[in-house]
Amino acid sequence: MARAKSNGIELEYEVAGPANGETVLLIMGLGAQMTAWPREFVDAITAKGYRVVWYDNRDVGLSHKFDAAGTADLSSIMQAVASGAKPSSAYVLDDMAADAAGLLEALGIAKAHVVGASMGGMIAQMVAANHPEKTLTLTSIMSSTGNRSLPPAKPEAMAVLMTPPAEDFETRIDNAVRSQKTIGSPGYPADEKRLRDNAIASQKRMYYPAGFSRQLAAIMASGDRREALKKITAPTTVLHGADDPLVPLEGGKDTAANIAGAELVVIDGMGHDLPLALVERIAEVVHQTAQRARVSA
Repeated sequence: MARAKSNGIELEYEVAGPANGETVLLIMGLGAQMTAWPREFVDAITAKGYRVVWYDNRDVGLSHKFDAAGTADLSSIMQAVASGAKPSSAYVLDDMAADAAGLLEALGIAKAHVVGASMGGMIAQMVAANHPEKTLTLTSIMSSTGNRSLPPAKPEAMAVLMTPPAEDFETRIDNAVRSQKTIGSPGYPADEKRLRDNAIASQKRMYYPAGFSRQLAAIMASGDRREALKKITAPTTVLHGADDPLVPLEGGKDTAANIAGAELVVIDGMGHDLPLALVERIAEVVHQTAQRARVSA
């Protein structure tokens, strides 16, 4: 792994695959480190001849932390959103998209196939909307538009997302495993030992709950992004699980409906995760989206 200066901060990143391949930029979701991308997924993309870049978003993992901003007051932010006021946040999704574009610039990469999962999909959308010169294609996975009229997360999924951070290590690991099992794919259940091993590795690499609160605040403060999505011109695929309890399928449908020419791919049995059984299929979706850019070029 390495670090690069981007948009005034430092980001931890990693690169794999052939140096002469087109770049696929992977952007991870809320509170999740770059290590949340299954290595099998990265390998499936590099096997198709792509160079893959993935990184820790701001406020997570080994990238820059906005300590001076303090923990976000999510209750006040939710009250502001409910009343129609603009909430205060340390940064918004546009800033995180500028981080991604800046990382490409720092690495000397002219353009990339931008792929994001969950909040990472929101960031990827804004890279495509705000930085078209950096975007070859967009693949938005299990994400949404910020449209408040869409169905909310299922109560059990929201409950695990908002579980307060525990003081002791073992309880945090138990909570992480429970969360992943709750929001995961019913058609492709994860191996519990793998979930636990991943949770332990993640906690040992970095535990930083304040960053989670500020990232969540950034999502809420960014509001409805449908008008911005209408600016996207890059070939786009929206991939969503039919059984996603955290970001219901309607979020994916709304995303595709607001991006001209977007293709919607729905996978039965998929929830809000990246099951090992689906990594080859998802990698093929990224590849096919890239192929569309070549055809249109």
